Amino acid sequence: MRLNTFFFSLAPCRAAKQGENLGYKEHYLRTISTLLLSLSALSHSLFAMAAPTPLTPQTAEYQVNYGDIELGKAKYNLPQMEDGVFKYRFDSDLSLLLLTDVRHIFSEFSQDGKQLLPLRYLHQRKGVGPNFTEQTAFAKAQGMIHTRYKDEKGKFPFEGDIFDPLMVQLQFRLDISAGKDMLDYKMVKDNEVDEYKFHVIGKERMTIESGSYDTVKIEVVRDNKKRQTFFWMAPDLAYLPVRLTHFEKGSKQLDIKLLKYHFDEEASASPASAVTLEPHKVPKLLGTDEN
Repeated sequence: MRLNTFFFSLAPCRAAKQGENLGYKEHYLRTISTLLLSLSALSHSLFAMAAPTPLTPQTAEYQVNYGDIELGKAKYNLPQMEDGVFKYRFDSDLSLLLLTDVRHIFSEFSQDGKQLLPLRYLHQRKGVGPNFTEQTAFAKAQGMIHTRYKDEKGKFPFEGDIFDPLMVQLQFRLDISAGKDMLDYKMVKDNEVDEYKFHVIGKERMTIESGSYDTVKIEVVRDNKKRQTFFWMAPDLAYLPVRLTHFEKGSKQLDIKLLKYHFDEEASASPASAVTLEPHKVPKLLGTDEN
């Protein structure tokens, strides 16, 4: 009941007898108390809803531009964890005139506390120019990492914290959510192990077509300023990236902006009701007996 409607309904009571007035007053006081209790319960339930985390089932779609030219869209999907394993997916379909670039990237990983542990990684690229497939199997129990990139095989020791190029994004979000200062990550990519470092610049309000967000601005640390990459992450969205820009010699080359997102908090609270995305079939992984 709206408050003005509620108070207007009291007016006829003023002409009633004193005893009736007391009855009406008691009735409306009880009604007010009931309404207040209902509002209190509603407020409590709203505030009790868990805020999303970087591992809450989620989807996010982005617009990818080359300068001011629209290239296409990219989408991330993290379904509910199954049997202790997360399956993270990235798909993009970009084109410029006669040039095309279609990619499907798939990552399987597990979790040990706040640390994510890579299991398998697959990257497939098709379009104008050389097509390729990249595969990585992280065999931690054997202390080895087996890779294949453009039909060339590689083998590396599984030492310390190491990630694939897709799930490292989620580890980064977990770390910055926890207030970590050291944002250094080793990644297996293109049959090599590379180290990437990130620097938090500060807070910034970011307004793009999909909305206005309170963000934290971050820079990829490089030896020189010929190449610069910045991205903005929204703490209220579990540090989901809102925008990324890449510059070459001071000229903006790449601009990626969030179009829409969704956190499936019901699936997170009820694993039995989770809906999963069927990934592309992962070929047999090198150096293991797993499929």
